Amino acid sequence: MTIAFIGTGVMGRSMASHLMDAGHELHLYNRTKSKADDLVARGARWHDGPGSAAAGADVVFTIVGFPKDVEEIYLGSGGILESCREGVILVDMTTSEPSLAIRIAEEAARKDCRCLDAPVSGGDTGARNGTLSIMVGGDEGAFAEIRPLFELMGSNIVYQGPAGSGQHTKMCNQIAIASNMLGVCEAVAYARRAGLDPETVLQSIESGAAGSWSLSNLAPRIIDGNFAPGFYVKHFIKDMRIASEAADAMDLDTPGLDLALDRYRALEARGGGDSGTQALYRMYDESV
Repeated sequence: MTIAFIGTGVMGRSMASHLMDAGHELHLYNRTKSKADDLVARGARWHDGPGSAAAGADVVFTIVGFPKDVEEIYLGSGGILESCREGVILVDMTTSEPSLAIRIAEEAARKDCRCLDAPVSGGDTGARNGTLSIMVGGDEGAFAEIRPLFELMGSNIVYQGPAGSGQHTKMCNQIAIASNMLGVCEAVAYARRAGLDPETVLQSIESGAAGSWSLSNLAPRIIDGNFAPGFYVKHFIKDMRIASEAADAMDLDTPGLDLALDRYRALEARGGGDSGTQALYRMYDESV
């Protein structure tokens, strides 16, 4: 297939690479061109804007930073919906606002295009290994048609319902992670303060009732002092803000989410926005 892929950052680059490995023709756009250099060197075609990349594609994938970026690349001047052909399948894999996903789907339908909101979980490791969890909302027929493409990028692919459902599911995911990250950081801090070897502690607790993806994958990075981004703090704050606002609109109290959001905002205020989410540990141990 002819595929446009817009957004070749920490996760998108690996995701696009899997599509290339399967033999699909790839057309690329990214705000920072250098982040696509390796894919272009392998034969992907570079474009100077999202509309140009999408113009001849059968399927368009996007994974960018913030809802305002999603709105701009889909609905703005020179954007995807202005340039794509009728019948194309549009897939936004950014974690974004459910209401925006619904709006884009409605605008796409006016052009006889089908749309999916398909945010992902699994971080840089899942993107690199092709094992992402992909949560899909939107046109069910389009989902069935391009499921083989999703299977190149993920191992847990679930259709959730109409437009916006994928984004709402991702909010559930981020709410669960938010409080869990507090627990992971506090557990490592406690182990060190108690004079224990955190690596040995991890051997005991990661496979028991305390086990989680974050404990198994991010606690070792904390112990090693590795706070490089697999997923940016600034993007996690964006996700938690979306979840908090959606919860408020549904009159749902989320104290765990609210506490995590406050702690991550404090970390960002200290210059941690471009670190990985495991850098929350620095709020407990300033020596690292």
